[in-house]
This record gives sequence, C-alpha cells and structure tokens, in this order.
Amino acid sequence: MFWNDPDKMERYLDIAQSSLLPLLEGAVVYTLPLSLITFVCGLVLAVLTALARISTIKPFQWIARVYVSAIRGTPLLVQLFILFYGLGSVGVVIDPFPAAIIGFSLNVGAYASEVIRAAILSIPKGQWEAAQMIGMTYSQTLRRVILPQATRVSIPPLSNTFIGLVKDTSLASAILVTEMFRRAQEIAAFNYEVLLLYTEVAILYWIICFLLSLVQGRLENRFDRYVSI
Repeated sequence: MFWNDPDKMERYLDIAQSSLLPLLEGAVVYTLPLSLITFVCGLVLAVLTALARISTIKPFQWIARVYVSAIRGTPLLVQLFILFYGLGSVGVVIDPFPAAIIGFSLNVGAYASEVIRAAILSIPKGQWEAAQMIGMTYSQTLRRVILPQATRVSIPPLSNTFIGLVKDTSLASAILVTEMFRRAQEIAAFNYEVLLLYTEVAILYWIICFLLSLVQGRLENRFDRYVSI
C-alpha cells in the first residue's frame, strides 16, 4: 500500500498540496457563486410559483403545476443537457455558466415552491380573516402577516435545499463549467490519480456543507427566539 512506500506517499502529498489551490479557486469562482445566484433566483421563482399554486385563478394554478411536475419528474442532469447541448443543436447557444444558472434556478424554484406553499398553508386561516377584518388587502396580508411567519417555518427545509444545491453544482461539470469538481477531473486526467483527487474534492464539499450547516443552525435559533412558548 502507498503508506508503506515513502516515495509514493510523498508523491500523493505533493499532488494533494498542488491541487488544493486550483480546487479552492474553482469553489470560490464558480461553485459558491453558482450556488448563491441560483438559490436567490430560484427563491424568487419559488415564491411566485407557490402563490400561483394557492391562487384562485385556474390558469395560474395549472401553469405552476405543470412547471413543478416537469422539473420534479425529470433528472437535473437531463435538464442541463437540454439547455446546453439540446438548445445548442437548434441554434440557441447558451454559455456554460448562464446555462447552469438557468437550469439550477428552475430546479430550485420547483422544489422550493412546495416548501413555501406548505409553509403558507400552515398559517392558520383565522389570521387571513383577521387581517381582512381590519381592512388589509390580499397583498398586504401576505406581506405583513403571512410571509413573515411562513419564512420562519421554511428556514430549515430551504437551508437543506441550499446545502443540497452546493453539492448538485458538481453536475455543472457535465456542461463544461469549471467548478470545483470539473477542476478535479482536469487534474486527475493529467496525473491519473483519480481516487486521490476525487477524495480531496469530496472532503472540500464536506467542509463547505458542514460550515453551511452551522450557519443554518444559527439562523434557526435566531428565528426561534420570536416564537412564544
């Protein structure tokens, strides 16, 4: 084994050390920005989709249902391939990074919309009625009464969605986005140490997700302070 061979052990350490900076660069330049941008865009789309699902306007309901069903019923990798390779084959060329943003945003929007819809529906109906009794409009009730409470309820599942999104960005390597996993693939193709490089990138993903889980815990504690016992 390599730990019984000092020369091989030294080579592995050199590769791990030399590859660390490119991997971190891929994380800082592509992985984390891609996660943040798509999560914000996905949340906006999720709120609009959730409101459409609970709307009394039937066309809005059906459009939202079809969108959610289509995204949840197809693999994310297939969606990315359609956006990048499929549309490119018919003359609609989208660069890798924007294609990844569109694909991940649509995916987050569909899944997060169900979280937000459930959070909104969890608010007692009496609060809607009380707000209307004091003269609030539908939009005012949503903005001032319902959504603030729904936000607290949805923080844990949405945080989990974001952590999952960070890991899912590795799929962007399939459409040539040079994020962290793509960097690992490129380095492994050069030195053929596949196990070492993929283990190293897995550890980096784990560290990032662990730090995000700590932030999630602090957010949950912060919002729980406003809950009466």
